[in-house]
Amino acid sequence: MRMRQGTVDMPRTLFDYEVLDFLGEGAGSLIYVVAHPETHQVYAMKYVRRRVEKDSRFFEQLETEYDVSREFTHPVLRRALELRDNKTLFRKATEAALVMELFDGTPIEQHRPEDLLGVLSCLVAVAQGLASLHLMGYLHCDLKPNNILLNHAGEVKVIDFGQACRVGTVKERIQGTPDFIAPEQVKCQPLSVRTDVFNFGATLYWALAGQTIPTLYTLKRDENSFLVDDQITTPQQINPIVPEPLSNLVMECIRTNPMKRPGDMLELQRRLEIMQHVAARKTAVA
Repeated sequence: MRMRQGTVDMPRTLFDYEVLDFLGEGAGSLIYVVAHPETHQVYAMKYVRRRVEKDSRFFEQLETEYDVSREFTHPVLRRALELRDNKTLFRKATEAALVMELFDGTPIEQHRPEDLLGVLSCLVAVAQGLASLHLMGYLHCDLKPNNILLNHAGEVKVIDFGQACRVGTVKERIQGTPDFIAPEQVKCQPLSVRTDVFNFGATLYWALAGQTIPTLYTLKRDENSFLVDDQITTPQQINPIVPEPLSNLVMECIRTNPMKRPGDMLELQRRLEIMQHVAARKTAVA
């Protein structure tokens, strides 16, 4: 039996979990608030259903997210708790669900931090979370504003690890989000910590400038397309309140050559924390 929430037709239960609310949609998935049948603890559930053969990739992403995120201990990284499916020995699953911790936040894509200090506070937390992920030997590979949740208390949660992979992985096909994807992802070259640095820089650019950067993917319609780093408008040129050191750091992160980007998230975190301290002091004086 199903119930209707707005325009969404909701099941009453999924894999024995009681469905309480509808949160939104992801790539090939529906996100619900659910309650455990025995403990009544409330969680988020990412649910996918196979309709056509190409939907197999959504099941693969769900399995990847579970394998990576069940090991998380850092509070900024959303942890997965259980993966359920109806797969039998002789057939592919027609539906599956990932049970995750519930976080009452909104993607910054929908509600961008209102001031410079808010942007810095949010992205420092993201850098801390990604540094922890990298220490585990994994990359996120799809950091973007829609995958960063922020709540009213200023707490941050990085989500969606369906495209995560081990450091050094060479993917067989292009995976990523066009406006935030690194050149090496488009070229299917080995991925490194600096790949996440690019995604992070593209996200920070958007947060400061209110627009996205050109990427190799978005330019690829022309066979002769290529990126020229110094032809990309800087965040400070678009938004003069952005301090020059911060604008310069963003431009370092989105360099086409991975070796010219900052080396790791800990370096980014330290540099951003210094800028956060300066911004906080200026705000207090004002």
